[in-house]
Amino acid sequence: MNGAESLVRTLLASGIDTCFANPGTSEMHFVAALDSHTQMRCVLGLFEGVVTGAADGYFRMADKPAATLLHLGPGLANGLANLHNAKKARSGIVNVVGEHATYHLQHDAPLTSDIAAVAKPMSDWVRIAASAATLANDTALAVQAARTPPGRIATLIFPADAAWGEAVGAPESGAAPLAPVARSAVGADAIRSAVTMLRSGEPAALLLGGIGVRERSLELAGRIAAATGCGLVAEYNTPRLRRGAGTVHTDRIPNSVEGALGLLSKYRHLILVGAAVPVAFFATPGKPSVLVPEGCKVTRLAAVGYDIDAALEQLAGELGARTQAPARIAERRSGGLPLGKVTSESVARVLEELLPDDAVVVDEAVTSGRVFHGLTAGAAPHDWLNAMGGSIGFCMPVAVGAAIACPGRKIVALEGDGSGMYTLQALWSMAREQLNVVVVVFANRAYKILKAEMTRMGGSRPGGSADAVLTLDRPDLDWVSLARGHGVEAGRAEDMDTFIREFRRGLAASGPYLIELVI
Repeated sequence: MNGAESLVRTLLASGIDTCFANPGTSEMHFVAALDSHTQMRCVLGLFEGVVTGAADGYFRMADKPAATLLHLGPGLANGLANLHNAKKARSGIVNVVGEHATYHLQHDAPLTSDIAAVAKPMSDWVRIAASAATLANDTALAVQAARTPPGRIATLIFPADAAWGEAVGAPESGAAPLAPVARSAVGADAIRSAVTMLRSGEPAALLLGGIGVRERSLELAGRIAAATGCGLVAEYNTPRLRRGAGTVHTDRIPNSVEGALGLLSKYRHLILVGAAVPVAFFATPGKPSVLVPEGCKVTRLAAVGYDIDAALEQLAGELGARTQAPARIAERRSGGLPLGKVTSESVARVLEELLPDDAVVVDEAVTSGRVFHGLTAGAAPHDWLNAMGGSIGFCMPVAVGAAIACPGRKIVALEGDGSGMYTLQALWSMAREQLNVVVVVFANRAYKILKAEMTRMGGSRPGGSADAVLTLDRPDLDWVSLARGHGVEAGRAEDMDTFIREFRRGLAASGPYLIELVI
């Protein structure tokens, strides 16, 4: 048994049975080992950003890590943007990155680089395997690191000679899996502090993030709101938000500084439950970076890696709220389907009306989707995934991973045309794997968010040279042709009548379908 075989066997023994891959020469022994271990599902991505984004989406929906297979430093570097998103989302991923044979490094071949240095900014754990004999145990440690709550990025670098070398002393089945680290319990002082705030008689809100916006935590938060009258607010971006009819609905912190301060200004107490202190995406001249209104006191009930469900259960018990019916349950709404001109509001109404039960929505409709949260609360129950790190090119790769994790659920990917061009190779993976994904591309022919940001930052309205780097025209992108060129059937819509027809066609399809929605 060589080192690569011990690596794959250890991954399988540790519960990792999915690998998103873009390999190269140094990883060929690992690829051969995958071929002889058919329990491992291998999904090829044509760009490393698709590979890492898919692993992010997989973790969010499967609640367990997948592996990635990446080629040396440049391959890892190509995947860093979506590893940034994954790290911000606290997704557990095991990156397996090939390296030159140890004796070859001294020759500084063209692909030689400091892989550990490349990995470090977007990883929580990095290790270079010393030899074939250590590779199995190194792999078990990497999986344990990735599974550490709330989820971590573990990067294991294996030299080619460790892969092909004899794994002397390693067990035939790979290293035994290591026990995962449990979520930390919340202390009594944090519970007491939250109780004091909620009983103060002053307006208070729970600010929810992490698994605090999953169904069980939301139900407990709804009971606490029913008993105390507190507000329920979710972070602007959440890794996986449960929502729709029959679930507890939260307000969402707006993207803008003014909107965020306006929402939070009515509260004198803010209790963090798996959430961070809210801050602006960017600094803006004359505006605050921290979005906590003056005079509002902040306390932390539970950090994102803590046992949030248990903390809310204890808090509900202290407040006598366990038997309360949850407040703010969203009701099913059906206002009919809009026709005519395409607007963000009309698209939201279609989503609310037509989303199937238990869909998964992956949202990178950066400008067009700003209104979707409030207007889709009455849709059928579903999960909503956002880009936690703000690095664009997130949506379609994450949709790939979500579809692999949840083959029985319809994935609806809401994508901007500018963002989509970063990782459009994900369409090919959707076609090859025949994934259950509907992609809606909002084709506004521009980096529209940047046009708004230029004005907001105090610059003039873009024109001339500025406009040339903010628009996606001359030529227009043809998303129908791009999709079909990657093996995905597609249609175009320029009004709501056609969009509704195309969206229904996508929902009915057994494989991927793309809709270019011209706006």
